[in-house]
Amino acid sequence: MMMEKKPKGTRKGFTTGACSAAAARAAVLGLIEGEVPTQVQCTIPKGDVVTFAVSDGAIVNGVAHAVVIKDAGDDPDCTDKAPLTADVRLLAGQHDQVIIKGGPGVGKITQRGLGLEVGGPAINPIPRKNIEQNVRAVAATLLQQQGIEVTISVPGGEEMAKKTLNDRLGIIGGISILGTTGIVHPYSTAAFRASVIQGIEVAANQGQDTVVLTTGGRTEKFVMAECPQLAPACFVQMGDFLKYALDTVVSTGIQHVIIGGMVGKLTKMAQGETITHAGRNAVDTELLAELAARIGAPAQVCAEIRQAETARYASERMEELGLMTQFYQALGEKVIETLKGRYPDQFTLRVLICDFEGNKLSDIREATV
Repeated sequence: MMMEKKPKGTRKGFTTGACSAAAARAAVLGLIEGEVPTQVQCTIPKGDVVTFAVSDGAIVNGVAHAVVIKDAGDDPDCTDKAPLTADVRLLAGQHDQVIIKGGPGVGKITQRGLGLEVGGPAINPIPRKNIEQNVRAVAATLLQQQGIEVTISVPGGEEMAKKTLNDRLGIIGGISILGTTGIVHPYSTAAFRASVIQGIEVAANQGQDTVVLTTGGRTEKFVMAECPQLAPACFVQMGDFLKYALDTVVSTGIQHVIIGGMVGKLTKMAQGETITHAGRNAVDTELLAELAARIGAPAQVCAEIRQAETARYASERMEELGLMTQFYQALGEKVIETLKGRYPDQFTLRVLICDFEGNKLSDIREATV
């Protein structure tokens, strides 16, 4: 009987935390049995028992070494194929102690606001607990007499971290050991959404009163140039997660919000979309036609905008008519009007608009009474 192949983009993977726990468990088994196994069963935070392949098993001078290569499934993650490495040794006279440290390639915490000890490793609480649980599950007898020290490292982790937001969050020198369930979901919107929320919480915990929410790398680069006075922690790439970002702004008490975007995403915000992904709902070209009419565009052009598929078409027509400045002003005002309707008197709003090359088109501030 043929196995049905999973559609591309649906295969789940495992987090850096789950892989670290598996490597730690394998290394402890190595100390107990005299040889590191080539595979190990590990309980992940979600509660499932998963079998992981183990490589580079060795015991040298009383230190057991094990590596689990991260498989991120179909998630396009910069830590996919990362070698999550555990080195484990016994601690004489420290019975029942399990000490978890960070080695090379695991980031170090340098700022408050992440709920982790400044100066300590970027191993989040749930993965830390999961590592300890797996160690204790196989080492109960050993721990009656001695302690166990587990050092998690990630060769190449410093280079991987350059593709993450760690530097901005005050995590230097490597990646974070993460994962609340142990499972990586394909194209992990949950992970990205969590990073948006965390970024805003970090800004608030640092005492910042402003966050700058952008839809991607180009818009972020643009607004950073426009707002050089703001600390790096103020800038959060929210992607399509406008609702989660603004809900977190409210819950953390941030007072000022700057949104940086291009015409397509901003049109979705203006029309009331709270998740602005391109695949969810079409851009409301009716709204763009109304804005064009409001600033004096001819009826024929408005009709053509109404029939078009993209917001970019409206921009191009406005540019031809010399109405670009007025059009973007009207669009920004509509974004502010829509969002203030959703979040009345919660924060001030400013909208910065750039083109596809990152050039400034407009800067719209909330009207003050």
